[in-house]
Amino acid sequence: MKKIALVVDDNANNLLLEKDLLEVAGFEVFQADNATDGIAIAKRELPVIIIMDVRLPDMRGYEAAKILRDDKETTHIPIVFVTASVLAEGNDDIKNITNSGFIGKPINTRTFVSEISRFLN
Repeated sequence: MKKIALVVDDNANNLLLEKDLLEVAGFEVFQADNATDGIAIAKRELPVIIIMDVRLPDMRGYEAAKILRDDKETTHIPIVFVTASVLAEGNDDIKNITNSGFIGKPINTRTFVSEISRFLN
């Protein structure tokens, strides 16, 4: 059985890069380009980890994370936020999400999977 990962990012290039890196590491990867679709996929597929951009077209990633944390099926899934810029207020919002972390963009393709893996239980 493959490990399932979910990548939520509105940038197609970021989605493809992160998907490729995770697939090479043995993950089955689902993708979403907005938070609403990401939440639906997370509830349906129950990934072992979610990689989520902070700035999404329909809501902030930390808002989506709060929705996932309020659902008993997805509350335990680690969420790693990946973004180029986080304002001080956004950073505080991320810090308040349990079982989550942060990786800055541009991602390091050599260390991305190991950085993500440290959030897995």
